[in-house]
Amino acid sequence: MEEAVSAAERPATEDGTAPQHGYTGNKDAYLRRLKRIEGQVRGIARMVDEDKYCIDILTQVAAVTKALHAVSLGLVEEHIGHCVVGAASEPDPDARAEAIDAKVKEAADAIGRLLR
Repeated sequence: MEEAVSAAERPATEDGTAPQHGYTGNKDAYLRRLKRIEGQVRGIARMVDEDKYCIDILTQVAAVTKALHAVSLGLVEEHIGHCVVGAASEPDPDARAEAIDAKVKEAADAIGRLLR
C-alpha cells in the first residue's frame, strides 16, 4: 500500500512558499468546522466518562461521523476543482496526461479510504 506524502515532503513553490491548495480559500471555515467536531468528540468522551446511555452516545458518534464526512466531501470537491483542473492546464500534452492521471488517482484513492 502506498504511503501518503506528508506536507513536509511536498515541494515548495518556486518562490519558496508552501503551495496553495484548493481548500486555501475556505481554510478558516474548515478549521471552524473541525474545532466544532473536536468539541463534539470531547463531549462524547465526557458522556462515556459519565456513564450516559449507550444509544445517546451512539447518536452523538453518528453526528460526528456525518460532520467529518461533510468535511471530507468538501475537501474532495476542492481537490477536483483545484488540483485536477490545475493538472489539466499543463501546457505539455504528455506531462498534462500524466499529471491528470496522478491527481485523479489521488482523488480515487482518497475516496476509497473514505468508503472503508
